[in-house]
Amino acid sequence: MPFFICTTCGTQYAESAQPPADCRICGDERQYVGLGGQHWTLLELMLDEHENHLEAVAPGITSVETRPTFAIGQRALLVQHPDGNVLWDCVSFVDQDTVDSLAALGGVSAIAISHPHFYSSMIEWSQAFGDVPIHLHNGDAAWVSRPDPRVTFWAGETYPIVDGLTLVRCGGHFEGSSVLHVAGSAERPGALLTGDTVKVGWDRQSVSVMRSYPNLIPVGPTALAHVEQVLAPLEYDDIHGAWTGHSIRGNAKTIVARSLARYRQAITE
Repeated sequence: MPFFICTTCGTQYAESAQPPADCRICGDERQYVGLGGQHWTLLELMLDEHENHLEAVAPGITSVETRPTFAIGQRALLVQHPDGNVLWDCVSFVDQDTVDSLAALGGVSAIAISHPHFYSSMIEWSQAFGDVPIHLHNGDAAWVSRPDPRVTFWAGETYPIVDGLTLVRCGGHFEGSSVLHVAGSAERPGALLTGDTVKVGWDRQSVSVMRSYPNLIPVGPTALAHVEQVLAPLEYDDIHGAWTGHSIRGNAKTIVARSLARYRQAITE
């Protein structure tokens, strides 16, 4: 039976003879059902309409962006590491050309995803690279729409995938919303890969945190304080967000501190 994909959020669901009655990701207050109502597609139907574009965004970090834009339009980021490459976040579309291109960069040894909006076709991606593990925070386990033994759940505030690549739970957007900390080295500066757990502003000189971006629901002071607390010990120069061009290059830690202080003032005045 087919695995239907929601065209609004890009989430792939467990196999079923007919499309699900609705998408519970889009039905949540953080997301939305499109103006035209609920619609579904299949990965095989996307093959003639889409392709993935790869682009180096930093030394050892390559973006994977689906063109034309599909669903939310986020990019995935491949982080190269001598102990195995990690794919950060995910997109709905994957094909053999994408697999071959990433294989030339060392392949994918593990997948880690910031939050449920970007779970997309994570099982298809895992299968494409030999059933690699998918690391999700257990605070968001209830949002997995295609359960699979390849999914592994981590708990607590931090989880080291390999030396120098550490998942950090920030919360705010979702209970388990996380970022990936890439430790600095001689080859590349320290960086945060944030999805939209900590969203890079359009000015690329600020960040923000929201419970819902499309529906404009802010987080409160307690959630904001937790984000600040878990990011404070981390050393990083750059941030690479969920969309193409949404990167902060240099001075990122100072920009985060300034942005979150501005946020606190705005919600408490």
